[in-house]
Amino acid sequence: MALFFTYVIAGLSIAMPVGAITVEMTKQGLKNGFMHGWVVGLGGMTIDFALIVALYFGLASFLQLPFIQIPMWLVGAIFLFLIGYDSIKNADKDITLSGEKTTKSLWLTYRNGFLVAISPGNIIFWLSVFGAVLSNSYSSAKPTSFLIIAVGVLTGILLHDLGLLTIVATTRKAMSRSMIKRFSIIAGFVLIGFSGYFVYKFFIAMTGVL
Repeated sequence: MALFFTYVIAGLSIAMPVGAITVEMTKQGLKNGFMHGWVVGLGGMTIDFALIVALYFGLASFLQLPFIQIPMWLVGAIFLFLIGYDSIKNADKDITLSGEKTTKSLWLTYRNGFLVAISPGNIIFWLSVFGAVLSNSYSSAKPTSFLIIAVGVLTGILLHDLGLLTIVATTRKAMSRSMIKRFSIIAGFVLIGFSGYFVYKFFIAMTGVL
């Protein structure tokens, strides 16, 4: 049980730094309520779970190959730019104030979370930093240790998302439509900023292999 709670804390630590997923979760939470923000987080956790499965089956070394990682920087940049641009362009659309019923599809919100999570920063972190911990935790003698640690990490991330969105949902009650619109525009520029950073990393990585 101590092992599980140790990695719940690790999962919380992973989720704490502000990244593209946190920005998108907060934006959707403000515009469309708790469920939409949480669904963004679930989209991100889908990628996290897939990476844990990849680590379990020994695919980490394949995903770390330059010809796999380098295109991911560019793909991630494109996804983040498109989501950021959409956030700015439609900043005044799909805003549901507290007490109103939203009409936006949960599937579209989940898709955004999924696409934002397909970022090299997220994947490289799992493979190079936490992947080593997860890989070392697996042994033929105690195969359940890996499962306990993986579930603990995902639980920590889930608790972070629920805590963040509870704060967002409470804050949302005091926000006007124009305030939410301004936040959506700011969030869009932040996501485009992440996109620019990924383009920079793409060119750096290309320089390294040429």
